[in-house]
Amino acid sequence: MDAIREKVQEMISHCCPELKEAGQAWLDAAGTEQEAEATQRLLAEIEEDVTPIDGLVAFAGSDHAKKIFGEEKAAAFLAHAQELKASGALTCDCPACSAALAVKELLK
Repeated sequence: MDAIREKVQEMISHCCPELKEAGQAWLDAAGTEQEAEATQRLLAEIEEDVTPIDGLVAFAGSDHAKKIFGEEKAAAFLAHAQELKASGALTCDCPACSAALAVKELLK
């Protein structure tokens, strides 16, 4: 249980507000009668929030990414996303997505 708690805490330090909320709710419910429900909610939120590789490539190559990161960083981001896809990755490898996927595996 400690390994799961640690990974959930790692995840919530990097993720979006919705996943952070679900992660904190799971931490609050762990060891209680509400744990099973909180686990299902957390797993559903992970499924919704982890970025599939094609979505990552599309975002990294978008005008929006260029506005956020600037041309040079967006180009490097796109190259990274394309390398990930070429290597067979199915999802984003950012700290939030990586931790969320680790939480998912630990909760199964």
